[in-house]
Amino acid sequence: MSFVLNYGTQGVWYGTFSSFPNELVNHSISTRFGGISEPPFDTMNLAMHNGDSLEKVIQNRKIFCSSIGLDSNKLVTAEQIHSDSILYVSKSDVGKGAKSYGDAIKKTDALITDCRNIPLMLFFADCVPVIIVDPINKAIGISHAGWKGTVKKIAQKTVLAMGQRFNTKSQNCLIGIGPSIGGCCYEVDDSVVNEFKQAFGEKSNIFIKPSENKWTLDLWMANKLQLIDIGIKAEHIDDSNICTACNSKIFFSYRADQGRTGRIAAVISLK
Repeated sequence: MSFVLNYGTQGVWYGTFSSFPNELVNHSISTRFGGISEPPFDTMNLAMHNGDSLEKVIQNRKIFCSSIGLDSNKLVTAEQIHSDSILYVSKSDVGKGAKSYGDAIKKTDALITDCRNIPLMLFFADCVPVIIVDPINKAIGISHAGWKGTVKKIAQKTVLAMGQRFNTKSQNCLIGIGPSIGGCCYEVDDSVVNEFKQAFGEKSNIFIKPSENKWTLDLWMANKLQLIDIGIKAEHIDDSNICTACNSKIFFSYRADQGRTGRIAAVISLK
């Protein structure tokens, strides 16, 4: 298993997980490259909520989707609020949030569907993209797992929601954990650590380590552990192992860019 950067068209670079079956899904995680946005959103900013020009974001989405073989008009996006809210996307949702932040799905941080040709897209700048593929029941999911979503176990809850909706079995799922801030760079304070200790108990010691007057938090491991706890096979978890803060010239990083920056996108669609 591996996460690979690919060159599309028009200067677009994007990442993919080799573990995801190409005959079943079209998926990608964007980089900063190939768009038209100006600094500090340079250049492939795909989010509409961070102060960038709406017209440029719409054009960026068109360029990005065209380069990976998707229709930007069919995108389904969400108003991400660091919740554990999960929504089933049906054919009636096609295009929600594609050209306007105002009509994105409200107050939601994970999307699931078993409908073909509906690209699910969420946005990130250090938070963890968790992409889920059920190759048996032909269903997909995508979660936005910042520290708040991770402590609420949104990735785990997304898989369980797929189980209820599609009869997804955890042991069959394929998982991709995309570029996001790593434990190397993510320092947090006692209040965050206490929430993780309440949610994960002794297991929190695996991904929280002391660092001078603060702590470092490994969100990748926290998401892996919560997924393994419900039966996801460790060998089915494909981790990019790319820290966005260390690689802020390639991926947007809220922390490295001091809060004013663009957003990469993770997108997946059933073929």
